[in-house]
Amino acid sequence: MFAPLYGSIIGRAVNAGKLNIEVVNIRSFAENKHLKCDDYPFGGGAGMVMMPQPICSAIKAVDPEHKARRIYLSPKGTVFTQDKAFGLLGFEHIILLCGHYEGIDQRVIDLYIDEEISIGDYVLTGGELPAMVVTDCIARYVDGVISDCSLADETFGENGLEYPQYTRPAVYEGVAVPEVLLSGNHAEIDKWRRRESARLTREKRPDLTEGKK
Repeated sequence: MFAPLYGSIIGRAVNAGKLNIEVVNIRSFAENKHLKCDDYPFGGGAGMVMMPQPICSAIKAVDPEHKARRIYLSPKGTVFTQDKAFGLLGFEHIILLCGHYEGIDQRVIDLYIDEEISIGDYVLTGGELPAMVVTDCIARYVDGVISDCSLADETFGENGLEYPQYTRPAVYEGVAVPEVLLSGNHAEIDKWRRRESARLTREKRPDLTEGKK
């Protein structure tokens, strides 16, 4: 499931020692004969619930002194945003717990989790994809992973949504690149980009400008 984190930009950063990503198999910490990690929910209901013992043992093994920020990926959590990603950059070590089936035993959350995060108002089969989304987003801002110029003027930055981007050819299927981008006049290009950023933000995400003058 986590192979994408070891390829492309994030993979190169891992290989270069810019950050470390460790995947921990919860099943390895099960203490029962068949390495069972789930059971039927008390009170009845559909599906299975992940048991507390394997999860708690895994967390204690990788973070015995609770120095990490412990996060459970859950549709009941606070929705993940760019601002949240910036806030998590302050933690040297982050644990992302991936649930499965109907979720995890509530005692794990009560005893060992610092916060719950959701990547959107929908439900997935497990927390693996959300964990990769959160990891990728945070990793981009670790020093040396991506050049500073590539991070400037991004969508959800200070100016809202990012302006449109174009590359060669100058005309494709009858649609031309805006002339200002070919002018070499960087002052005018900057004006155009700010204007387009504001326009797209108003049209696509007006909620990002609510309360701003």
